Amino acid sequence: MYLESFAEHRISPQNPTPLDPIRVKFLPEADPPRAELDFSAFDAEMARVIAKFHFTNFSLPIVEGMGGGRWLDRQRPAIGRFGEKTPQYQAMFSSYVKQLESHLREKGWLRAAYVYWYDEPDITDYAFVRAGMARLKKYAPGLQTMLTEQPESALGPVDIWCPHNHLYQPEAAQRRRDAGERIWWYVCCNPQAPYCTLFIDHAATDLRVWLWQTWQHNIVGTLVWESTYWTSRGDIVQNPYEDPMSYADAPRREDAQRYGNGDGRFLYPPLAAATPGLSGGRPVIEPPVSCIRWEMLREGIEDYEFLWMLRDLIDKKRSSLTAEQVTSYESLLQVPDSISSSMTSFTTDPAPIYAHRAAVAEAIERLVK
Repeated sequence: MYLESFAEHRISPQNPTPLDPIRVKFLPEADPPRAELDFSAFDAEMARVIAKFHFTNFSLPIVEGMGGGRWLDRQRPAIGRFGEKTPQYQAMFSSYVKQLESHLREKGWLRAAYVYWYDEPDITDYAFVRAGMARLKKYAPGLQTMLTEQPESALGPVDIWCPHNHLYQPEAAQRRRDAGERIWWYVCCNPQAPYCTLFIDHAATDLRVWLWQTWQHNIVGTLVWESTYWTSRGDIVQNPYEDPMSYADAPRREDAQRYGNGDGRFLYPPLAAATPGLSGGRPVIEPPVSCIRWEMLREGIEDYEFLWMLRDLIDKKRSSLTAEQVTSYESLLQVPDSISSSMTSFTTDPAPIYAHRAAVAEAIERLVK
């Protein structure tokens, strides 16, 4: 039911097969050491959700071998007791990621998968992250890497850069596009006003306008960090309807810094499951409850799709159009200032969005005749 809601809102979950992972067994005593992968459950479920829900992207976990943590508590790359510099590690890691790449290519899912193994690196993490990206590319160059950070030369090789929207740098992003890389962006605990963001107490149009800004800046993907983050107080269960403040930097402390109402919450539990004890201990098998922001996100994605459809039709029909017609149609691909004139200056009134979307829709109808 949750996957159904994602599909209806034209959103791909990061993990569409949570109960059917790729099973991995490392064999350090084999000759040569290798990884043994079982794709059977994963393949069946991934094929099902793609066919039924039409998801287009998914995060591919690297379950062991990359290391992690911040510089103060760094876990170095290892597989079991074998560190990165051992021949056993190198053989097993190589075997593992090469099989991932080969299998996904064979299934036609390689372009949909991205490896998101490190989040928001600090500058003190850059060398560690770069080494991990290079390790992946050494053995499986076809696996796409994604990093939640603005483009930085000290971090490559990265296939998909995903900065916070307020840290987007147009010139740096264009250099990475010219090199064949892609640009996504995301909203999270920040930014807050005056940017478009995801909080309950911002204008309802924020998430819809964010997708117009996404088109405006030639960005091809958006990321939201979580959709069902219902409790952030450690062992204390929150009712997300009554206590909307979510993410906290220290969940168990009453004085923890909290970032915003509704952060990480777009799908809510059924009412009977929101309060412990209300269901009498019985499982609550009901659909999730949507929120206005979830609906606005879908509206924005559909607006983006309208613009994509128009651009695609212009390209297909260009030879049969006059120069004046091409110019007229292409002008509709420009986001007007009445919707967004800058990252911090945009409409909170849906009227200009509806007006421009209608003009785009009429152009699409003329071109498909």
